[in-house]
Amino acid sequence: MASSKQRPIAVDLFAGAGGMTLGFEQAGFDVLAAVEFDPIHASVHEYNFPFWTTICKSVTDTTGREIRAKSAIGDRDIDVVFGGPPCQGFSLMGKRNLDDDRNSLVSHFVRLVLDLKPKFFVMENVKGITIGKQKEVLHQTMETFKQQGYQVREDYQVLNAANYGVPQNRRRLFLIGCRQGWNLPDYPTALTQPPNKKSTNKKSTARKRKPAVENLLPSTPNVRDAIGDIPEVNCYPELEYRDWVMVDYGTPSFYASQLRNLVSIEDNYAYSREYNPQLLTCSRRTKHTATTMARFAATKPGKSDRISHFYRLDLKGLCTTLRAGTASNRGAHTSPRPIHPITPRCITVREAARLHSYPDWFMFHTTKWHGFRQIGNSVPPLLAQAVARQIIQSLAIIPRKPQEKYALADRELLQFKMTQAEKYQHLEVQAIARRTRLK
Repeated sequence: MASSKQRPIAVDLFAGAGGMTLGFEQAGFDVLAAVEFDPIHASVHEYNFPFWTTICKSVTDTTGREIRAKSAIGDRDIDVVFGGPPCQGFSLMGKRNLDDDRNSLVSHFVRLVLDLKPKFFVMENVKGITIGKQKEVLHQTMETFKQQGYQVREDYQVLNAANYGVPQNRRRLFLIGCRQGWNLPDYPTALTQPPNKKSTNKKSTARKRKPAVENLLPSTPNVRDAIGDIPEVNCYPELEYRDWVMVDYGTPSFYASQLRNLVSIEDNYAYSREYNPQLLTCSRRTKHTATTMARFAATKPGKSDRISHFYRLDLKGLCTTLRAGTASNRGAHTSPRPIHPITPRCITVREAARLHSYPDWFMFHTTKWHGFRQIGNSVPPLLAQAVARQIIQSLAIIPRKPQEKYALADRELLQFKMTQAEKYQHLEVQAIARRTRLK
């Protein structure tokens, strides 16, 4: 039986801008501490979650005692620790390398979980960690947890965000475990059915079969549902030099209505944030050459541009996986950004955020480069929420619906350059090595 209404507590490791933090908050958790070593990402996280503690520090230099001391956790029993150790060393998109130094961060995730001793843990990573030699890292992680008194779901699953209400095909591994004495959570069942899914049944003259249960699920919102109400940014000259403007939105879909906070969502337990519903943010325009725009215009929806290989979104389909690119110490490479389904241009950060299930009040860095990286590196909140609900169920509690409402005011946190962010976060050394430019 579920106990009285309360808010369980959590810790987010490798927090980034806060996709998993938000998803767990929406499920009913208070994420009292979040650790993020990039000072720009940490500052954005602090902006969006001003009522909790953001610790700007590498997990390699962090201890459970420090996390407890710097936050409101103290000596309380933590309900869940979650996080996605940087995954580029395992990614199917690049050169998978077991010796990549980023892979060692998985071991630090394990160390901090064992140090903090939560009831549950959730580790997110790319599908590539389940394939080939990379699987050794995953199995070693599971074995370490089991040796230290944790149960682990050995039937680990790769979940597609499109099955949980996100208009984007994005597959990620989730490894779930719990302390002895607790029941292992189940993986969330699909909540939605991706649109335009072709039947695998062969044509037959036999009588029609009853529809499968999955066909009774509501459809995943498509690209039109996600961004169809956002006015065309090229109509606003102000967006050439800043990232916000006051607009009249179009008629929203139910999905967009939720992200615009126009409808009440019964199972959303997040704290309310104040924001102006006529404000369009994170929408700085991208300048394209006439040649590029002509190529984009000639690219059919659902196909890729022949030169840039940018994918053009289809209003009736899903977005492809939004990727992050690389940090400055790894070349500062920009990942391909989808082409808008109607206008021959790349989508804006806000449009990407909609396709990732971020609400409109959630803010990103004012530069396109950092904004897209923060989205591409994050877990879609609705996917994180689906996983977090399973933890809530295993805890056998009913989350408390918060009455508090917060204003997000200090926009300076969204505008820092790296040196400014390092100074604000009181870092004594460079958090990330600067890119070396060729002379």
